[in-house]
Parts: sequence; structure tokens; C-alpha cells
Amino acid sequence: MILTDTHCHLYSEEFAVDIEEVIKNAAIEGVQQFYLPGIDSTAIESMLALEKKFPGKCIAMIGLHPCYVKDNYNEELEIVRGWLTKREFVAIGEIGLDFYWDKTFVIQQYQAFRTQIEWAIEYKRPIVIHTRNAMQETINLVKEYKSKGLSGIFHCFSGSYESAKEIIDAGFYLGIGGVVTYKNAGLAEVLTKIDLEHLVLETDAPYLTPVPFRGKRNESSYLKYIAAKIAAIKQVPVEEVASITTANAEKIFAL
Repeated sequence: MILTDTHCHLYSEEFAVDIEEVIKNAAIEGVQQFYLPGIDSTAIESMLALEKKFPGKCIAMIGLHPCYVKDNYNEELEIVRGWLTKREFVAIGEIGLDFYWDKTFVIQQYQAFRTQIEWAIEYKRPIVIHTRNAMQETINLVKEYKSKGLSGIFHCFSGSYESAKEIIDAGFYLGIGGVVTYKNAGLAEVLTKIDLEHLVLETDAPYLTPVPFRGKRNESSYLKYIAAKIAAIKQVPVEEVASITTANAEKIFAL
């Protein structure tokens, strides 16, 4: 069984001491590739170092996360743009809108999101979207670019069936993580009506740890619990979930 973790922050401080063991444990469970989302300029060096240390396994994206859109966002965007001119990245992400923590920079979040979408179209790359308390606003924005071939993943999807359908119709995949294992999340019910062809798996490690490890540090080896939960929801073998979602990831991130 081959699994792909399409979204994990393995370059973060939480893995500084035992990253080799984390990668090894994930490999034992069938996880062969780890896609690393960018957040801001402070993470780029450690992210690219991890990519270099585990070539072909850890694969970097580049982007400015909406929670890191502050007064200096234009400078941060220039750094992203600079990297896009230096080398290839599999995706621009994670980018999007987040109105949960702070609405001080809502206008700037929209500007940063649109700018990075336009770069994705220019470089013919998918985007990986972070959205929190802004689902419909995010959907409405990406739908504007459907005719330009924009595609990608709505990372950490936990919305309604209606939202899922809009996202799929816009040409995007749903990134499913540990939330699907949470008893009262409601995501399991939504996924009963969504075909596996529209899903990819992710951990968002070290965050959003699935049951039975909820409350502890998340890591990529726990992807098997997410796959198993989806298999139970869809009433198919877990190997089928792994095969289809990995194939979906390959389609999205193909350079």
C-alpha cells in the first residue's frame, strides 16, 4: 500500500530532534512522499533543507499563508516571486483566506491570494488553499479563475456537501485529514456522497492529529488512520483508498 501525505509541516520545530525517525516510521506505514507547504519567508530555509535531505520524498511548495499576511506582505510576496524565478515548485501554497483569528488584514489577504493565484496561472502550477471562517468567500474567488485552468487542493476540508460540490465543480480536490476521524465533525457524513476521485490525503502534521492520537503531535505515519476511516465510510478496502488518492496526488503535483 502506497500513501501520499499531500500536506505536512515536517520542517517545523516540532520535528527538529527526530525527523529521520518520523520519515522512517511513515515509510513503514507506506507513506512515500511528503508535500511541504510554504507559510512565509522564515520557513523557506528549513523547508528546502528538508527537501535536500530527503530528495524525492520531501517536496516543497512556495507561498504566503493568509495568517502571515501582515504589514510587510508585499515584501513577503516579493520573496515568493523571487523563488518562483529561481526554481520549480510543485505548487503555490498554502495560500487563501483566514478570518478566524484576526480580520485586521482582510483586504491584504485578498490581494495576496489573488496575486499568488495569478502566479499559479502564469507558471501553470496548482494551488493549495487554506481557508478558515471564509469558505464561501474562498470558493467564490477561485471560481472567478476557472476558465483560466486554475486547479489544486482545498487543504483540510471540513465543510458541507454543498461546499464540497462547488469546490469539485471548480476543478479542485478536497484534502482530507485527521478531522474526518473526529466524532462530531460531520465530515464523515459529507464524504459518503463524495467520490474518491475527488480526494487526497493529508496529515497537516504536526497539527490536527487523528484519533486515536488526538491531542498529541501529529506525524505522517498516522496517515493510515485517515485512510482507514475513509475506507470505512466508503465501504471499500483501504488499499483502494490509498491507490486512488495517491494517483490523484500524482495528477495534481505532476511537474
